[in-house]
Amino acid sequence: MAADMFTKVMENQLLQTAKLMEEQLDAEMEKLDKIDDDEMECLKEKRLEALKKAQKQKQEWISKGHGEYREIPSERDFFQEVKESKNVVCHFYKDSTFRCKILDKHLALLAKKHIETKFLKLNVEKAPFLCERLHIKVIPTLALLKDGKTRDYVIGFTDLGNTDEFTTETLEWRLGCADVINYSGNLMEPPFQSQKKYGSQVTKLEKKTIRGKQYDSDSDDD
Repeated sequence: MAADMFTKVMENQLLQTAKLMEEQLDAEMEKLDKIDDDEMECLKEKRLEALKKAQKQKQEWISKGHGEYREIPSERDFFQEVKESKNVVCHFYKDSTFRCKILDKHLALLAKKHIETKFLKLNVEKAPFLCERLHIKVIPTLALLKDGKTRDYVIGFTDLGNTDEFTTETLEWRLGCADVINYSGNLMEPPFQSQKKYGSQVTKLEKKTIRGKQYDSDSDDD
């Protein structure tokens, strides 16, 4: 008897849901039927204007070096690059650090996908003042900047699942969390959530000295 009652309740709920969806669809269809030629032409013009604006913005980004992952030669160039772009990701790297090369691969892919953001790399040996100012101590480190100000850091691979095998999607998610790219996924569901839970500390750090400054390396290969 209880099972029959439950079945009837479920059937009623499904019928009500289907009826509601049908009513919403009818309302949308009626709304479209009422649009006259002038309104339709106006909608087309607005759409065309939006496309032109988007294309203009894309060209402006490209003119400022967006769309590719670039190395800048000095810390002086860093300040100019950051000044002219709203969203910037800068990789502070060292040639001998293996994990920097892993990041290079993923950043090159994301630079092409997220043209709204400028992707740069800077050798720490050429930027001692900047590394001190931004407190860059672990290599690799990504500085995430918005409106000319450093808003967040990705230090080593801790936030990326604590593994060298993290995916480009994982790094994309992490940059999305910092709001330096237009991320379309769910920030509450990191791509590595089904993998082993990542730790809270960077492991296997080795002390390195660059021009008298102390750096930690997040690479096993140093």
